[in-house]
Amino acid sequence: MISQFFVLSQRGDNIVFRDYRGDVQKGSAEIFFRKVKFWKEDGKEEAPPVFNLDGVNYFHVKVVGLLFVATTRTNFSPSFALELLQRIARVIKDYLGVLNEESLRKNFVLVYELLDEVVDFGYVQTTSTEVLKSYIFNEPIVVDAARLPPLGPAALFMVQGTKRMPGTAVTKSVVAHEPGGRKREEIFVDIIEKISVTFSSSGYISTSEIDGTIQMKSYLTGNPEIKLALNEDLSIGRSSISSYGYGSSSLGAGPVILDDCNFHESVHLGSFDVDRTLSLVPPDGEFPVMNYRITQEFKPPFTINTLIEEAGLLKAEVILKIRAEFPSKTTANTVLVEMPLPTCTTRVNFDLEAGVVGQTADFKESNRKLEWNLKKFVGGSEHTLRAKLNFSQELHGNITKEAGPVSMSFTIPMYNPSGLEVKYLQIAKKSKTHNPYRWVRYVTQANSYVARI
Repeated sequence: MISQFFVLSQRGDNIVFRDYRGDVQKGSAEIFFRKVKFWKEDGKEEAPPVFNLDGVNYFHVKVVGLLFVATTRTNFSPSFALELLQRIARVIKDYLGVLNEESLRKNFVLVYELLDEVVDFGYVQTTSTEVLKSYIFNEPIVVDAARLPPLGPAALFMVQGTKRMPGTAVTKSVVAHEPGGRKREEIFVDIIEKISVTFSSSGYISTSEIDGTIQMKSYLTGNPEIKLALNEDLSIGRSSISSYGYGSSSLGAGPVILDDCNFHESVHLGSFDVDRTLSLVPPDGEFPVMNYRITQEFKPPFTINTLIEEAGLLKAEVILKIRAEFPSKTTANTVLVEMPLPTCTTRVNFDLEAGVVGQTADFKESNRKLEWNLKKFVGGSEHTLRAKLNFSQELHGNITKEAGPVSMSFTIPMYNPSGLEVKYLQIAKKSKTHNPYRWVRYVTQANSYVARI
């Protein structure tokens, strides 16, 4: 059971606070934020998701820049608490449509009503959006999605030809209606893949893994049955893997082989082994239809080449060269390249490519780290950064030991390295004129993308 639940902004402002049991001090939110902001324990600068302070267990997750926190004095399961926080965030987003500080403040009455139904005296009752509809009576105050910061190309949904619409279309409440009392019949499917790749110092792949999920959000009335068809050559289990090489699981060049997967409780697998079709009656709100994992080698979206050369007694030069290995019609967004530098580094001068816009480079003196930001990275292109380092003392040839590794974070819309595809999305029609909108999006993100020097 949990004692308290609260949501904090990035500044530490208390947006939502609910005390369920009264056995933890009232100032716990301020104590928690101060501890997390100035965390310096275990040689780390970032607080773990679970820690104990003065007999109180704190659990927290970060969702779209907001801190969702639970406290308890009992011996509570950390994994249960973190999953609960994620589900509470998801339920709130389902009802508000948009999850941010403004929407929480405008809908605080609805949020507190949800919290009282989800948790009672510290004990979890339900986190089902569909079940909660019977108990929630307040209507959401909709935050204008057009006022949200632009999401860029990653926010484009696509299915059936060249039909496109902005990602803000999915930022609707599951209980809100269109003007005039109508409800637009829509269903959204996201195939999100988070990739982890480690390159050796010689440039070869040491480890590679894909953690994927098929996420669905339904605005369909009447709970119609849905059929979701995946690749016919989809295989599950390590025994299915043979020597296909790089291209086997990239962009449909060969069979898609999953190590393992699991499905949402609403999914029926009667015909899955025959034709790889999932049948389900989607509940209200956002939910994962399927989670899967792939450890077979795949073609990485970026290759990283790093060269470090001494340029004198107290100087060195770093050359970072990154190439995009995906098609030119695809563009990666918000690419960030980071590289720790020797602790004795005092100054760094950068040489960016001439005529290229949307690039910045900076040296963070607090943690001695090089940061290279690229707003957009077009497929098939290559970018190079040169950095001249100045040191306060000689390193005696140990530069490569003290520098690196190079890490990357990025988002690539309409691209997935596994090759997993939604072949079709079929909705049981109630009438000939009933034709809901269907939207499918593919997104690849970096979970851990590291190159050793």
